[in-house]
This record gives sequence, C-alpha cells and structure tokens, in this order.
Amino acid sequence: MYEGIHHVSLLVSDIERAKHFYSDVLGFEESPDRPDFGFPGAWYQVGTTQIHLIVHKEGRTFRGTAEIDSRDGHFAIRVKDIEAFLHRLEKHGVEMLNKPENKTEWHQVYISDPDGNIIEFNK
Repeated sequence: MYEGIHHVSLLVSDIERAKHFYSDVLGFEESPDRPDFGFPGAWYQVGTTQIHLIVHKEGRTFRGTAEIDSRDGHFAIRVKDIEAFLHRLEKHGVEMLNKPENKTEWHQVYISDPDGNIIEFNK
C-alpha cells in the first residue's frame, strides 16, 4: 500500500541561515523544482525523500531550543560513510550527540539545525 516517505517538512525562521546549514554544512543538494508558494522555503532531495524547509512565523512546531535531545521528535537519515560524515560535522563545528555504541545495530549521530529541528544520522 505504501511506497515510502515522500517528504518531511521543517519550520525554519530564517531561510538564508537554514539554506546555508542544509546546503553548505550538511552538503544537501537544493532542488530547483520548488514552486513559488508565496512564502520563503527550500526543497532538498535526500535519496528518494525530500526535506522541505518552510518559513512560517506562526508555526507551532518550533521546539524553542537547539538542545540535542535524542528522545525528542526527529527523523533519521542513513549515511554511507559515518566517518566522513563525522569529519564534515567537526570541520563545520557542528555540535553533536555521537552514539557509536547504543541499543541499536547502527551508529547514531544526533544534531540540531539552527532552529532546533533534531536530525538523526545513522550507519
């Protein structure tokens, strides 16, 4: 019945700051396919899934903190090379919660974007 997750939408407060983080820091490729919805945003293609950044000042899903809490709402992205990913984060000075040994079978790394959206990366 289901094919997978098409996209995840994240609220951001400053689209240029968010685009710098997702493009330059994380290395995601921005999609040129985003229509003009009449509000600022950006789309990123990550494998077969998209991440949609949306500026919505009245949005209610801002956490109000950039503290990294692995139990808070998040989504996960599988990486091909966890060591290269860790090096990229370190190069850009990104704070992370690195959990190479945990109760799962995979190495987990949690980060927060500038607006407090939590993302897990794993291998």
